[in-house]
Amino acid sequence: MRLRDKVAIVTGAGSGFGAGIAKRFAQEGAGVVVADIGDAAGQRVAGEIATAGGKAVFVHADVTRSQDWASLVGATRSAFGRLDVVVNNAGWTHRNKPYLEVSEAEFDKVYAVNVKSVYLSALHAVPVFRAQGGGAFVNIASTAGVRPRPGLTVYNSSKGAVILMSRSMAGEFGADRIRVNCVNPVFSPETGLSADFAGGAVTEEAKKRFLATIPLGRFSTPLDVANACLYLASDEAAFISGVCIEVDGARSV
Repeated sequence: MRLRDKVAIVTGAGSGFGAGIAKRFAQEGAGVVVADIGDAAGQRVAGEIATAGGKAVFVHADVTRSQDWASLVGATRSAFGRLDVVVNNAGWTHRNKPYLEVSEAEFDKVYAVNVKSVYLSALHAVPVFRAQGGGAFVNIASTAGVRPRPGLTVYNSSKGAVILMSRSMAGEFGADRIRVNCVNPVFSPETGLSADFAGGAVTEEAKKRFLATIPLGRFSTPLDVANACLYLASDEAAFISGVCIEVDGARSV
């Protein structure tokens, strides 16, 4: 098993990519902390992992709050005795619309959930990683931070910030044997934000428009994203830090 004896926090793990990452990590032997703001969804995923023979606990967490991160890291160490991997997957977007129609409140929420959360995760996880002799962050950014689509300017820029922040963290924390990498998924109708990305219902016509931009001819799935995260979290990637893996069927080419 590729994550045997490792412990991982996965934020936004109650659905979509996060649920796929949490389940895949558990299949590979990790103890997983399913972190989500939605209690029912998070408890369901943790229960499904346990039913399948894996190790998981649910912890309620608002990733925009420092105190919630402190509680999350503390609960992880109480449940499993250590922390090896943090997957910053939780995200949010404003609805697809013109830049000047995005409200200040929407702007603030996008940056709080998508960017501030990564900062807060480091504040609380880096001291633990340093004490243990290393660790790994896997930050879920987006192809939106590499090849932005119209109507999502604030969201696009937040994901660009995650990519640059991750690279800079990798340089700063490398001496502590802390690795920091990104995964950039392309649009997927399997995530809760897909209707906001599309600017309305995800109709067959909307799917066709998105699909036409992906050379491999299909959407990303939770398993696609989870497998990329699995590699970056594993010891197979022991010398990989500061990179972004596009899981996008060549959309970003």
